[in-house]
Amino acid sequence: MASPYFNFEQDFVGSLRCIPMVVRHHLDSCGVKLKLEHWNQLSKTERQDLVEWPSNTSDAATAYQTRLQQLLVERTGAPAKILEISPHPPWQDLSTIPVQVAEKFQAHQVPLSVDQWAALTELQRFALIKLSRSSHENNNFMPAVQEFGLLTD
Repeated sequence: MASPYFNFEQDFVGSLRCIPMVVRHHLDSCGVKLKLEHWNQLSKTERQDLVEWPSNTSDAATAYQTRLQQLLVERTGAPAKILEISPHPPWQDLSTIPVQVAEKFQAHQVPLSVDQWAALTELQRFALIKLSRSSHENNNFMPAVQEFGLLTD
C-alpha cells in the first residue's frame, strides 16, 4: 500500500503531531472542524486509524464523522463543530483552477495549466488549495509543487 502521506509532511508523520492532508481531506468530506489541540488529545493509534479510515463515499464519510465525534467526546468531553459539506468542492473540479491556487502559482512564477491541474490526484489538488490559503504559513507550498511534478525547467 502506498503511503497516505506526502513527502512534504515527513517531518511530522512519525509522531502525527500535525493533521496530515489525508485527514484534512477526510474532515472536509465529512464536515468536521477539528482543532489541532483536539487532534493531539487523541492517541497515536487513534490518529493513525483516522488517517487510514476511508471517507470516499457518503456512507464512509458519515461513519468517519461518527467515529471521530465519539473519540472527541471521550477525550475532550465535547464533539467538534460541524461544518457544511460543499456539494461541489473545488478539488473535484478538473476544469477550473481555484483563484487562490492560480494566484499562489503566479506569485512563485510557476505556470500551472488546467491540464496539469486535471492530471493531479484529488488529494494533490486538495493539498494545493489548502497550501494556497493566505492564512497558511505556506512553508510546504513549493515542496508540494515540486513533489507533484509541477516545476518545469
